[in-house]
Amino acid sequence: MMPFMPARRRETMPALLMLAPFLAVFLLFFLVPAIQTFYLSLTESSLTRTSAFVGLANYATLVQDPSFWASLGNTFYFALLTVPPLTILGLLMALLVDRFTRAGPWLQGAYFLPFVLPISVMTLIADWMLQPSSGIVNHLLGMQRAWFADVHWAMPMVAIGTVWWTVGFNMLMFLAGLRNIPRELYEAAALDGASGFALFRHITWPQLKPVAGTALVLQLIASLKVFGQTYIMTTGGPYNTTRVTLHYMYETAFTQSDAGYAAAIATAFVVIVVLLSLLQGWVARRLGGSS
Repeated sequence: MMPFMPARRRETMPALLMLAPFLAVFLLFFLVPAIQTFYLSLTESSLTRTSAFVGLANYATLVQDPSFWASLGNTFYFALLTVPPLTILGLLMALLVDRFTRAGPWLQGAYFLPFVLPISVMTLIADWMLQPSSGIVNHLLGMQRAWFADVHWAMPMVAIGTVWWTVGFNMLMFLAGLRNIPRELYEAAALDGASGFALFRHITWPQLKPVAGTALVLQLIASLKVFGQTYIMTTGGPYNTTRVTLHYMYETAFTQSDAGYAAAIATAFVVIVVLLSLLQGWVARRLGGSS
């Protein structure tokens, strides 16, 4: 075995050199800041100074903080409103684009176009459409409802805007999965008399399950990290019903100047997101393997 070690090392050197830029960026911009944030969460600090080391005191306060749990509940509510529609609509749009081959490129461009818009433009469009007196939505419904000022409708309206804005990404993922399904499977099934929903149930969906699992995990993470939409559209209102966890962390750090407690919120939230993502990935793998 020993004479082959230098050759193996020569083979691994190009791989290490190719990984080096990523590892450097990961270390500099993710790992080191994450360690610093965790240390900051163990202190009583402001934005301008680091004060005394307080250990887990910030986390003990966090557990008993009703504002944190309310913001976490708002975040989960937003994820519930966005993750299933984004996944289901992305799949339906991909099926539509794949079916209509001649109009497919135009449909694909129309579905994906909102995704390239910056968040500020998306929020301006949503605000214009939902204006109480001049908005097109109220005009079509024949009412003058202030959607973003309604405690029951503010978060659903933010969710609808987000779905319209980002569903094109899921559409592309599912479309790539559809294009990778061997056409021979459909031809063989057609010879056996299968058609319509039977083809989707027995060929398309089983082949797309890995894509659906990936889309669900990515959308869950993206939805839990929501901040810009609620901050711009509603500023967390009305009555904090749209103040999500990242918004609460932002206010704690930059409005109350409590950097230590904000770091504790960030650390706890990252742990929650990672655990939920791992749980969802495990469930998706179990469901995919059971069929």
